[in-house]
Amino acid sequence: MRPTFKLALPISILLAGLSGTAVAEQFTLKSTDIQAGETMSNTQEFQGFGCEGGNLSPQLSWEGAPDGTAAFAIQVYDPDAPTGSGWWHWQVVNIPKDVTSLDAGAGDLSKNLIPVSVTHINNDYGSKGFGGACPPKGHGVHRYQFTVHALSKKLELPEGASSALTGYMVNANSLASSTIEALYERK
Repeated sequence: MRPTFKLALPISILLAGLSGTAVAEQFTLKSTDIQAGETMSNTQEFQGFGCEGGNLSPQLSWEGAPDGTAAFAIQVYDPDAPTGSGWWHWQVVNIPKDVTSLDAGAGDLSKNLIPVSVTHINNDYGSKGFGGACPPKGHGVHRYQFTVHALSKKLELPEGASSALTGYMVNANSLASSTIEALYERK
């Protein structure tokens, strides 16, 4: 005969301390230019590699960062790229903790729309800044994961840090993250 166990803690005890002041605000990412599950416009398509889009990073804003946030990181990743390791479209770390939004086009470093203190990582096109969507024609719909991370500390990365090392350090120091997964396809 197998022993049975009963949960003896009443719900009121489990919920004790979860008053409105004790519950942390949810960390959320929003955009006026892209929406979760929706197809991005040609504005976010890369210019090059056979693509002819505007290569404009979308407007992004976030709120509800947890206590202890020292900086933010933004990563844009396509897990569907036919590379065996996906495709990094944009990685920027050490965004100051008082910055909670980036204007459309902030991924174009020549526009100076992002604080100079941030660290830009080369994207998989081989340049710093935003590199838009450019899936192979006929490859189907690709998912583009725009993620903001609240970091527990500013990251110290070596010059020329790889996307893999950057991803590791971001994930190891992320207090919270929020993602908008937008779509894009070239027919």
